[in-house]
Amino acid sequence: MRMTVSVKTALFLGFCLASATGALGQAGLGSAPLSGDMYTPPDHAMHASPVPMAQAQSLFVGSGLVTVAQGEMPLWEAVPERQEIPLGDAARRERKEHATAKKARKVWEN
Repeated sequence: MRMTVSVKTALFLGFCLASATGALGQAGLGSAPLSGDMYTPPDHAMHASPVPMAQAQSLFVGSGLVTVAQGEMPLWEAVPERQEIPLGDAARRERKEHATAKKARKVWEN
């Protein structure tokens, strides 16, 4: 008596073998033996509570950076003033440019 294995059976057995290998890899059974040391997350007994603020510390101490300034300059003096164009004027200008713009001479249709 001859035993023949069909293609479907061979694919099913291959799938089962791959699934079992993946399951063992996820469980950690196939990679390393289990030891008795289980991970326990640390217990944080303290919780947030109001405390007085610490003293201010300079970030420039020891960096050798020296900053010298004379007075203050408001931002509105440093930034140049923009000339805003009213929306209606901008729309009229765009319409005029659109009317005088070059038009396509040929229309390609595929």
